Amino acid sequence: MSDLDPLLRDKVRNLGQLLGQTIADDCGDEIYELIETIRNLSKRAHNGSAEDKAELITLLKGLKDNELVPVARGFSQFLNLANIAEQQHTLSWRREDAVDDSMEVILDDVFAAVVEHVDGAELNKELCKLDIELVLTAHPTEIIRRTLIKKYDEIVEVLQILDDIRDDHPKRNVYNQQLDNLIAEIWRSDEIRQQRPSAVEEAKWGFAVIENSLWQAIPNLMRELDDKLTLSGEKSLPLDVCPIHFASWMGGDRDGNPNVTANVTGEVLYLARWMAADLYLRDLSELSTQLSMVQATDELKAWVGECNEPYRECLNQLKRKLQQTKTWAAESARLKSHSSLPHIAELETLFEPLLLCYKSLCETGMEGIAKGELLDVIRRLSCFGLTLTRLDIRQESDRHSQVVAELCEYYELGDYLSWDESQKQEFLLQELQSKRPLLPAQAEACGLSSIKGQQVEEEYWQPSDDCNEVLKTMRVIAEQGDEGVGNYIISMASEPSDILSVALLLRASGVERRLPIVPLFETLDDLQFAGERMDKLFSLPWYKKYCGLTQQVMIGYSDSAKDAGNMAAAWAQYKTQEELVNCAQRHNVELTLFHGRGGTVGRGGGPAKRAILAQPPGSVKGRLRVTEQGEMIRFKFGFPAVALRSLKIYLAAVLEATLLPPKAAESEWRELMESMAQQSVKSYRGMVRENKDFVPYFRSATPEQELGKLALGSRPARRKASGGIESLRAIPWIFAWMQIRMMVPAWLGADQALAEASQADEKTMSLLKEMYQQWPFFATYIDMLDMIVGKTDVEIAHYYDQQLVSDDLQNIGKELRQRLLTINDSLRVIKPEDDDQAQSQIMLVRGTYTDPLHYLQAELLRRARTEEHDPEVERALMVSMAGIAAGMRNTG
Repeated sequence: MSDLDPLLRDKVRNLGQLLGQTIADDCGDEIYELIETIRNLSKRAHNGSAEDKAELITLLKGLKDNELVPVARGFSQFLNLANIAEQQHTLSWRREDAVDDSMEVILDDVFAAVVEHVDGAELNKELCKLDIELVLTAHPTEIIRRTLIKKYDEIVEVLQILDDIRDDHPKRNVYNQQLDNLIAEIWRSDEIRQQRPSAVEEAKWGFAVIENSLWQAIPNLMRELDDKLTLSGEKSLPLDVCPIHFASWMGGDRDGNPNVTANVTGEVLYLARWMAADLYLRDLSELSTQLSMVQATDELKAWVGECNEPYRECLNQLKRKLQQTKTWAAESARLKSHSSLPHIAELETLFEPLLLCYKSLCETGMEGIAKGELLDVIRRLSCFGLTLTRLDIRQESDRHSQVVAELCEYYELGDYLSWDESQKQEFLLQELQSKRPLLPAQAEACGLSSIKGQQVEEEYWQPSDDCNEVLKTMRVIAEQGDEGVGNYIISMASEPSDILSVALLLRASGVERRLPIVPLFETLDDLQFAGERMDKLFSLPWYKKYCGLTQQVMIGYSDSAKDAGNMAAAWAQYKTQEELVNCAQRHNVELTLFHGRGGTVGRGGGPAKRAILAQPPGSVKGRLRVTEQGEMIRFKFGFPAVALRSLKIYLAAVLEATLLPPKAAESEWRELMESMAQQSVKSYRGMVRENKDFVPYFRSATPEQELGKLALGSRPARRKASGGIESLRAIPWIFAWMQIRMMVPAWLGADQALAEASQADEKTMSLLKEMYQQWPFFATYIDMLDMIVGKTDVEIAHYYDQQLVSDDLQNIGKELRQRLLTINDSLRVIKPEDDDQAQSQIMLVRGTYTDPLHYLQAELLRRARTEEHDPEVERALMVSMAGIAAGMRNTG
């Protein structure tokens, strides 16, 4: 680790030594010495010693059952601790590169660049118009239990304290002892969940991220923005403005997840109201101790009535209302339905009195006090509202078609599913403009569902269970009024009728507002026809009036990459955005693009700033919606300082993309990219879909089959219990390949496309280099591809094949490994070798700990599949999956 920042090296070493001592204390010196032997062999093997590698593998294959779990846990926990040290180190003012950290001054840099093109007043105006919404999702990528996450957070806090105090500080030993205790607690806890978290538990985790981190990060961000504006002579942002908001899919995403029901959605919505009221109540209790002043404006005195301490009286009145709201929300969550208890129903109930206090303090010479904690609370209200996040509902289009079809069958109108698109639209538009009710009385709603007999069947509509669940969800939305639910997302939306059917069912279920309906285009075909389909939709006068000339469209990254390969998907997403922007402009519609990006490159992930600046010119325009998934939420928003940094990156990137958009792609670039994308998808599908041996190989070489035993999240690993790759969710598809260090979804197809282009004539090679240097989209794609290829390891992958794959399937692995080796040659033609020595050293250190986990996992898979085995084999297997995920810094 000699090339690492010495301070980071010391942190990793200290945590490793404390872990080693804990293992020795708990498991005995024999296990500790075994782990140390494995570590030293791995270090020498990783540096090129074939003899040590052979000895390492022999040692791991010969482990006794009672040695498997402690060995797997030892290496897994070290990788988790190394991650913690690296994450905390990015916040340390003592690190070597702190002065040169571009992320710390990212807003300054963007402001400086922007003011060369617009004046300060225009910049202020643009900041007021920014609408950035980060959507927290609980896809099953967070492999670490929340019990341990809390302890990891405490380690970060202690490391930060140790950074800030002198080496001879009298309490330094106390803090080191605290680290020792935390590591001991972690080691003696079960790191693997025994049960899948429920959708409600996932939602509570999302609320905890807001409570522990974002609650502080948002006012800090707004304070920094205000300071930059006032220093440049401009006004602070209005108190009711916040450029960043948060939404959630936790408890609302029912696409292929039978565990998310209408009752779950209702409970999550009311729990959000309870949590928001509780957080504001805590804030106002703190403010009450501070705002004891007696001077106040007549306006505030008139509002609170006769009293000696007007600010405290104002806050006390609000606190009573918040307490009532908590009681109401708790009862509503328990009942899964609206309680009749009194509660705060509108944001103005809180906002306006606090604004009165703020103005009163400013006008009576106490502006400094006004701009302290009171301003923070007001800024939080502008960001989080009464619900913390706005919940999205996501459902498959077929489920809505089924409801309409059952209604048509009940009314004897015909077979809706057999109608063509024009017939469907005609029927739906006619019903949308009808004044009579659409839904007939239901036996269940009338309390007669238990009555059997012909009379009930004739008099009451009895929808199927699936149909009834859709309608119950829509009634939950209706209960919420204008609060809580933000959008209705339709998966696999293919025609305008898919959107119209949702609008009709929402209205029929009592949803009075025009809830935004958002089509999600996921597969390659969906992306290619998205512009055409939205053009049809915007051509309908009824819908144009319904949407109010504003529209969201969601671009799916995960399933499009699984369908067509990463290169073809990325290019299709780029072109789709261009087409959607042009379509919206033709129809005078304000468009917001919603990016369903995953955490990994294989699912559209990567650094946020580069991803935003790589979007087509004009596609951002001050508005951006993007998912933040699984473990990436913890990495980017787990601590207030990290969250502030991440929020600044989003803000700066959207501002830059809006006011200083990249130039349009040259025609030559587009032609070459189109050619490569076509070659890529042909190559990808040729392997994944057309090679009959591919799926059997995938299931043999990777732990895909065993993933179902890992309690990652509330959603099943598959949309359907049976089926091939198409039925597998994108996350386990990525996870399985990452476990064996092949990362196939990120590069397959692109390898042949880039090889052909980079080995073509001199003109094409020169064009590739020009695209990398001048086209942000292409440069970002190549850099991400280079980064993920850098995490692959053909020797590790080959070892899995040797242990797990039958002779008749070995050729698939051999071909994949050969193709992986060639892609690096293509990348070196396009861009120079990456000179990030620090990152290379970090991966080298990780290799010492990940390599034994890979060799051990292959042995565990072999044992689990071919022989009677002790339960410890499966437990060690689960731990190895978690450890490798930690070593690679991502799961799915």
